[in-house]
Amino acid sequence: MKLDNGLRLTWLGHATIKLEFGGQTTLIDPWIMGNPGCPDELKTFDRIDTMLITHGHFDHTSDAEELAKKHSPTVIGMVEVAGWLEKKGVQNTVGMNKGGTVEANGIKATMVHANHSSSFTEDDGTTVYLGEPAGYVVEFPNGYKIYHAGDTNVFGDMQIIGSIYQPDLAMLPIGDHFTMGPREAAYAAELLNVPAILPIHHGTFPLLTGTPDALRELTKSLGVEIVNLQPGETLE
Repeated sequence: MKLDNGLRLTWLGHATIKLEFGGQTTLIDPWIMGNPGCPDELKTFDRIDTMLITHGHFDHTSDAEELAKKHSPTVIGMVEVAGWLEKKGVQNTVGMNKGGTVEANGIKATMVHANHSSSFTEDDGTTVYLGEPAGYVVEFPNGYKIYHAGDTNVFGDMQIIGSIYQPDLAMLPIGDHFTMGPREAAYAAELLNVPAILPIHHGTFPLLTGTPDALRELTKSLGVEIVNLQPGETLE
């Protein structure tokens, strides 16, 4: 799959996505340094203009504070996540909730539902609960739209997401155990009626057993393209 629309999308492993468009960089779910899938040469950034956080778990937020303090992006997340980062000294946070849309640095980010949990365990062992999990539909100035589902099970309202926002590409977790696996992701593809899917949140740990090949086999009748990137690879 080639995007041919000026957008560069790089999968940094697990659920971490770097999006580059018009000289701006958006980072979704910043888990970099401890992410075994992220290539070493991609663990530093020239700039981060916007950061989107789907929920509070360590494998989605561990580097949010450090990267935000270094690059001063607009940091968008659930109100509880934004407030938690503010207490850590992160500036330029935008707390929002499901159904809302925020415009920042040339993109429109709409927060949508996800079916999961959301918390972070601090260094002292304290667990901080961080509101509900979410996904995002991100629209670029050229009209191209991507849907990052965050960590989630399949849920019936994915049909509403597909109907209202009509994403061009959906990034769906397929690892199983902590999120949906290929069987549920195949049903999600049918609900979303999306032309292309980038599988994420798989292969990082032994527990995450779902594979893109399994998803491709289960979606053959739908005519959806399964984009099988390796961590560090880019669509452009």
